[in-house]
Amino acid sequence: MKKQLSIEDLEGFNLANSIGQNIWDIVINWKYFERDTIGKQVCRSSDSFSANIAEGFGRYSFKEN
Repeated sequence: MKKQLSIEDLEGFNLANSIGQNIWDIVINWKYFERDTIGKQVCRSSDSFSANIAEGFGRYSFKEN
């Protein structure tokens, strides 16, 4: 029997999570103004990488096919 693939098995998802965490670690050390203006946008966009992969992974169920 085949093992069901999980989201954590995807190399791209793990890489996107790692990149997102690294960006958060960098931005958290910025001064308030930089963090509040561009930092929020950079963090949101880096989080969307893994979120989009996860959303795409959950698609194509039996009903959608």
